[in-house]
Amino acid sequence: MNGKTVLVTGASRGIGKAIALRFAREHDNVAISCLKNGTKLEETKKEAEKLQSACLAYVGDMGDMACCREFVSLAEQRFGHIDVLVNNAGISYIGLLQDMSAEDWDRVVRTNLTSAFNLSKLVIPGMVLRQAGHIINISSVWGNTGASCETAYSAAKGALNAFTRALAKELAPSHVRVNAVACGAIDTEMNHFLSPEELAALTDQIPAGRLGTPEETADLVWQLTQSNAYLTGQVIGLDGGWI
Repeated sequence: MNGKTVLVTGASRGIGKAIALRFAREHDNVAISCLKNGTKLEETKKEAEKLQSACLAYVGDMGDMACCREFVSLAEQRFGHIDVLVNNAGISYIGLLQDMSAEDWDRVVRTNLTSAFNLSKLVIPGMVLRQAGHIINISSVWGNTGASCETAYSAAKGALNAFTRALAKELAPSHVRVNAVACGAIDTEMNHFLSPEELAALTDQIPAGRLGTPEETADLVWQLTQSNAYLTGQVIGLDGGWI
C-alpha cells in the first residue's frame, strides 16, 4: 500500500482517526474529513504528518454531494487519485422512534448512508479505470440485528450492509473490492453516554470481556486492503463474540 491515497471520513476522532493514522504509519497519503470539528481534524492531520504521511484535511458535510465533490477534487488534485475509500462518518440517535423528528431521521440517514453513496459514486470511475481499488464501509452489529431505541441508526447501517454487498457485485468484474466492518461495542465517544453501571452490564454480555478499541478496528480495515483479491462483498463482524 505504500504511496497509495486513502480517503477517510469522520476522521476527527475515534475509529476514523485511528484508521487514518493506521494508514499514515504505512506512509500512505491520507485525505480526511469531518462535519464541523476542524480543530480536532487538524490534530489528526498533524499526527499523520508526524508519521511521515502527506495529509489533506477537509471540513464539510459528506451527506451533501457538493461538499463531497469538493473534497474528492481536492484530494485528486493533490494526490492524483483515490486508492482506498473508507466510509466511516456516522452518528447515532438514542430514543423512541415515535419521539424522533423527521429532521433527525434525515440527519442520521444522510450521515450514515447517503455519505457512502456520494463518495462511492465519485471515486468509482477512477477505480474502474485503473481496475483496482477498495471501498470499505464502517457499519455496526445493529445493522444486522437492530437495536431498540436506535431504529434510525439500525436502519441506516442495515442499508449500508446491503449497499456493500450489492456494490461489490457491480464492481467485482473491475477488480474493485467492497467490504464492510460491522463494529460491536467500541470504546469511542459514541458510547460515553453510558453510566459506569450500564457499561459494566454491557461488558458482561461480551464474551471477550471488554469493549473493542478504535485501533483494532483500524487494523482490520488495513488488513482488508492487504487480503486476497477474492474477498469482496463481505460484512465482517468485529464484536468480541457479542452478537
